[in-house]
Amino acid sequence: MDVLMWSAQLILAGVFLFTGISKLVAYSQVSKFLEGRFMGKPLGIHPKQAAVIGLAEISGALGEIVPVHLSFPNLLPLVSSAFLAVLMMGAFRYHLRRKESAAPSITLILLAILVILGRWPYWG
Repeated sequence: MDVLMWSAQLILAGVFLFTGISKLVAYSQVSKFLEGRFMGKPLGIHPKQAAVIGLAEISGALGEIVPVHLSFPNLLPLVSSAFLAVLMMGAFRYHLRRKESAAPSITLILLAILVILGRWPYWG
């Protein structure tokens, strides 16, 4: 079970590190590409908002993979998974409002819920 949890955490961390860094470093190029892909429809996210979202994604990703010796060893991945799930609920709403596919958001929410349930300290 621990291998499954670490695999899920590494997938979450990889996805959110990639998207968070791209929002911080190359938001203007990514936004131009996406606006062209969706027939010039503006993204509706200010670059400062994208930077805040990118920082939130990076901090959640680091919480998934950074081992911390706490009195509750599963607390940091549990909290960061919950944080990332809430963040993806906002992304889900954003994509539905734009009439885009929300499947990636749903997939990441479900993966975060898997980590939350797997790292919950009081099962059985």
